[in-house]
This record gives sequence, C-alpha cells and structure tokens, in this order.
Amino acid sequence: MPGTHESGAGAAAEFEQGVLAALEKIRPMLQADGGDIELLSVVGRDAHVRLTGACHGCPSAALTLQAGVQQFLRQEVAGFGEVINDATDDGNGWRFDPLDAP
Repeated sequence: MPGTHESGAGAAAEFEQGVLAALEKIRPMLQADGGDIELLSVVGRDAHVRLTGACHGCPSAALTLQAGVQQFLRQEVAGFGEVINDATDDGNGWRFDPLDAP
C-alpha cells in the first residue's frame, strides 16, 4: 500500500514539528538561566535532546528534563513519550545521571 508509508512519514514529520514547537515555547525559561535545549532526533514518540550552555552538566539537569521539559511536552504534544538526554560524555566514556544514582 503505497499511501500508507507516505501518510506514516507525514504523521512522523507532523509529530516532530509539534515537539519542535513545544520546545520553542519552553526554551525562554531555559535561556533565562543561561542554558538551552537542542532536539537531536525523534524516535517513535520519544525526543532525544541535548542540554547546552549553563544547563550542560548542571546538577539539576535531570530534574529539569523530567519534571519540566518532559511534562510540558506531554501536555503540548498528544501521545508524547519521554525525553532522553543524549548529552555528550566529554570524552570520559561515561555519563552521570543523578536519577540513576543509588
């Protein structure tokens, strides 16, 4: 069914545009604290992002993503899944996520 693939691709593009529009709404709050957010990709219903500026490496970054950005995206974008932080590891070969700490 040739039309099915095209409509699926169109729906995915529309979903990604919704995520981008929602991030634009929340971006000024991050920029007010000297940070920013970059959308790297949308996989299924999840957004892979990177925090930059003062947000990169901030001890509150995980909380900002989960309680702030993710909750906002779930309100703004129907069917949104979760925010995944694809922060660079700065060459150390590992990433620290305070939410995973014991």
